[in-house]
Amino acid sequence: MSDQFIGVDVGGTKIAVAVLEGGELSEARIVTTNQASQDELVEQLATAIEGSVTEETKGIGIGMPSVIEFATGKILASVNIPLHDIPLRQLLTERMGVPVYVENDAGCAALAEAFEDGQMTVSSLVMFTIGTGVGGGWVLNGRLYRGATTSAAEVGHTIIGRDLEYGNNVPGDPFPQRGSLETLASGRALDRLADYAAVQYRDSYIGKMLATKGSIDGHDVVAGAESGDEPSLWCLRVLGERLGIGIANAINTFDPLEVVIGGGVSRAGRLLLDPARDAAFRHVVPGLGMNTTIRIARHGPRAGVLGAALIAAQEYAEETGQNLQGAISGDAT
Repeated sequence: MSDQFIGVDVGGTKIAVAVLEGGELSEARIVTTNQASQDELVEQLATAIEGSVTEETKGIGIGMPSVIEFATGKILASVNIPLHDIPLRQLLTERMGVPVYVENDAGCAALAEAFEDGQMTVSSLVMFTIGTGVGGGWVLNGRLYRGATTSAAEVGHTIIGRDLEYGNNVPGDPFPQRGSLETLASGRALDRLADYAAVQYRDSYIGKMLATKGSIDGHDVVAGAESGDEPSLWCLRVLGERLGIGIANAINTFDPLEVVIGGGVSRAGRLLLDPARDAAFRHVVPGLGMNTTIRIARHGPRAGVLGAALIAAQEYAEETGQNLQGAISGDAT
């Protein structure tokens, strides 16, 4: 049998576990996240993983909505799960008996997007995950860029619009900060745009949905835009143009081969992609981005668990001196 790598995607509501073997990812097993306490969540993770460990398991990758010290696998801080200041890699490696690697979930998704059909197809990539907030990851020279200590790539906290004409003497500005990508181009920002447009245009699709349901969100905006509703299209255009500034910053900094847009809001497809691409290339330094493709993510909700398994495969290949592709496919060393 081929080497196996287990991928785990941990979210605030569910945990997905799947196995990568011979370049193929199994169907994920899903359990509801236990939010009761840190100890109970760690125990749940261990139990969920143990059900997939075999003699062929060479490594386990775990993607989490957390700031992580990758070298030690220590969780420094988390969003939406009760894990803080805990040596998760050490705890689970001791229990599983095989190496465990812990990575930020958006970083896992970014690595997954560098692969297609079990093959790495792009070595330089920047990903933006547009959900309730904005996350992301950078793949540089075929590996995730993590910075000096942690998982880095907090693209949601880059500033895309702020008046600095008279300086920035604003003490105690909380995160997400005013003018950041997360404040202006997240799912929450789309909800705010929708509320505004629905009130201004009460006879529109989203205006009628607001009157009927009492509240609306990004799903209503996408549905309205797909039906040709002009205020809904306006909401996605504004969000896309804001995102485009963040994309331009990424291209001006890294000149990647691909920029990928994922997360729940990416379900809008070209209705989000086209204004984001247009705005991005209006702000890219001439000569950069000439080989950059901006696209919607291909792996959807499987990106996190696939990327986590690929993290484990990549670390295993490096530690054993194997060829990464051979480790994934089981064809060569």
